Amino acid sequence: MKYIEKLQYITHDIPQLTHIEQAQMACEAGTKWIQYRCLNKTDEELLAEINVIAEICDDWGTTLIVTNHIHLNGQADIQGFHMEDLDADFIALRKLVGNDITLGGTAHTIENMLSLTKAGADYIGLGPFASTNTKPNDFSLLGVEGYATIMPQLESLKITTPILAVGGIKTYDAEALMQTGVYGIAVSEAIYSADDFIEAYQDFYYLVK
Repeated sequence: MKYIEKLQYITHDIPQLTHIEQAQMACEAGTKWIQYRCLNKTDEELLAEINVIAEICDDWGTTLIVTNHIHLNGQADIQGFHMEDLDADFIALRKLVGNDITLGGTAHTIENMLSLTKAGADYIGLGPFASTNTKPNDFSLLGVEGYATIMPQLESLKITTPILAVGGIKTYDAEALMQTGVYGIAVSEAIYSADDFIEAYQDFYYLVK
């Protein structure tokens, strides 16, 4: 089984911090997993930014995952990809990138999760937990109750793929979420919008670990 970190930081396009600055601060805070999520740049711009972030991650021993953009595999020091497309063909993608690359996927329902598990996803980001400004969508909010309902179903089906809660999670949600049986949590806005980025990350870290 591949290494999957329990607390994952997702970078976003925000005015106050670049993706590179977010990666640097997250690494300084102790993160071992960064998901670079930038969907509005050219390949040349993406690679320029990814290469800098990859160097930062390498210095800190941090795993670098890129959202979508799987066509960039092999062009930078990227350890894996997170695919947000619910219709992505994970079997074909696995053949494309090989077994060493980590492949994660997004799910909103137990049906999505079963499909990803069957296709061999290394981990699943399940959400949204709550409404979020970083990734607006019309999917039903799960809340703690949603995870508490879904996780026992997965256990009964003997599904062991790591499940990470994602979407609008605050520090005061973390303890209850972890008690539902999720493997971990992916966070963005609650950290980058905090008065102290590093302190916010570390608050989450202690709650998740």
